[in-house]
Amino acid sequence: MTETSPLPPLRGIVGEATKGRIGVLVEEHFDMTEYRLFNDLFPRHGYQVVYLSHLWGNANLTFGSNPDNGWVEEHVLVETEINSVKADEFKGIIIIGAYASDRLRYQVTPRKGEPNQAPAVVFLRQAMAAPKVKLGTICHSLWLLCADRALLQNRRVTCAHNIICDVENAGAEVIYGPEGTVDLVVDGNLITGKHPGITEQFISRFLSEIEKAD
Repeated sequence: MTETSPLPPLRGIVGEATKGRIGVLVEEHFDMTEYRLFNDLFPRHGYQVVYLSHLWGNANLTFGSNPDNGWVEEHVLVETEINSVKADEFKGIIIIGAYASDRLRYQVTPRKGEPNQAPAVVFLRQAMAAPKVKLGTICHSLWLLCADRALLQNRRVTCAHNIICDVENAGAEVIYGPEGTVDLVVDGNLITGKHPGITEQFISRFLSEIEKAD
């Protein structure tokens, strides 16, 4: 495919929060399918999408999607520092898929015996402890929860086939069907999806779980 001039980055707040806000954790190399559907379907149902990341002391950072067609088609300008918000300010928190989730778990100075202190991991500990806040992952994004075994121990989940070993080693129970891992699993406040191909199904169930909690 021939590369065309990139569009300006989308500002990282999409839609009006008539029903509440959905926080999406993002970094470089995010999944483009999920990104486009989040920006379309959540605002259509009355939820504002707010992209969150660790900004490393910057006022904002721009992140690009995976180069699925040989070049980076989508960019998002993130202005919300994850350290500046609390999980319970959102109706739901989603970790976007692809390698963004691996980058989000990076910590500058790991110490023996100390849980991962990456800002995104610290934030997710808050989210997992807030029963009314729904947490969602699709495909590779469960990687981020693997950064701290306490986040996944004994949770029932699904994920991309590539990361099954990582997820099971982190203490989760991966649910299988006739064709490998199942499409969707709900375990309390955690909703997990298999891969970007089921993103619309995932969003529908995520919204259903949010509205049940209300």
